[in-house]
Amino acid sequence: MATLREDPYGPFNFKVTISPGSGGEFRGGFSDCSGLSSEITYADYREGTDAANRPRKVPLMYKAGDVTLKRGLIASLDLWNWVVAVRKGNMQARATVVIELLSEDHAATVATWRLVNARPSKWTGPTLAAKGASDVAMEELTLVCEDLEYE
Repeated sequence: MATLREDPYGPFNFKVTISPGSGGEFRGGFSDCSGLSSEITYADYREGTDAANRPRKVPLMYKAGDVTLKRGLIASLDLWNWVVAVRKGNMQARATVVIELLSEDHAATVATWRLVNARPSKWTGPTLAAKGASDVAMEELTLVCEDLEYE
């Protein structure tokens, strides 16, 4: 749960847990997490008897934005196997993804976002180049979800 304080938290202490509906759990040392968002669409509505010559804004649907996770390529095929399951049409390949922002000392979770019924929509493999011996091979996973919860 979010903790009230004067100074904002840094974005560098976070943990991602992916819990597929089939059981088990993927944990990743993700270096980036972006796209946490929620958008509400509105319709213009005006009754013929409205005195004001302007429409009202009536809320319609809301949707969660696509979330992108990046991590160094490791000897684990968990994310790739999840992508393959969705590509093959497995409708049960949904997962709950929990993103936790941690305090600077990692002692407490200060905010939690939960992606409900998340599924992969895009996987991008590493850019391979013979230069830069200190670079890390990164994989990127973009997720879609049906709902975004924040606590």
